[in-house]
Amino acid sequence: MTSELVTVSPKTKIFDAVDLMKKYDIHRLPVLENEQLVGLITEGTIQEALPSKATSLSVHEVNYLLNKTVVADVMITEVKTISPDAQLEDGIFLMRQNKINVLPVLEGEKLVGIITNNDIFDAFLKLTGYHEGGTRVQLKIIEDKKGVLARVTKLLADNELSILTIIANHKNNGTIVEIQLSSKETDRIKEILTNAGYEVIRAVTTNP
Repeated sequence: MTSELVTVSPKTKIFDAVDLMKKYDIHRLPVLENEQLVGLITEGTIQEALPSKATSLSVHEVNYLLNKTVVADVMITEVKTISPDAQLEDGIFLMRQNKINVLPVLEGEKLVGIITNNDIFDAFLKLTGYHEGGTRVQLKIIEDKKGVLARVTKLLADNELSILTIIANHKNNGTIVEIQLSSKETDRIKEILTNAGYEVIRAVTTNP
């Protein structure tokens, strides 16, 4: 989650909220009143509040109305939230189910953070070791029996190869094991695994 938050109050003018979004390059703002979360304002809700281009109002009248409009007039009041100790996948599921791109994080009634799609993308890249560099290997395990991963990791450890991340994707026709190693000796790694009887689907060098 992002813990350095930019927030507004229900009485904040719409123009000021827009300025904050531009200044910090963000697309939504939690709305706090007496340190309690009471709503959420996004670029979408602001856009919906703007007068239509087909309006008969003059520019002066439009600006006058917008100057009178505050966050409370257009904010979302039914806000889905999540706790800081929830699993990441719980947050993803909640966002997918409700077709939303942001979840404020509440510890009790206190706002401690916010999760957006970009935070989830960053977490995924971290989990896969994308920025670490090294070698990415995919193995196909036809017989997924107990101890398979233990044997693979022991083989790599015996050859002094350090594992950064490991993911097992279970499918109907076998299990795909994807391993990120710190070493860039891609050919050597492939040879070690192949000689041990493992089916190497893919082995590529990755850069940080």
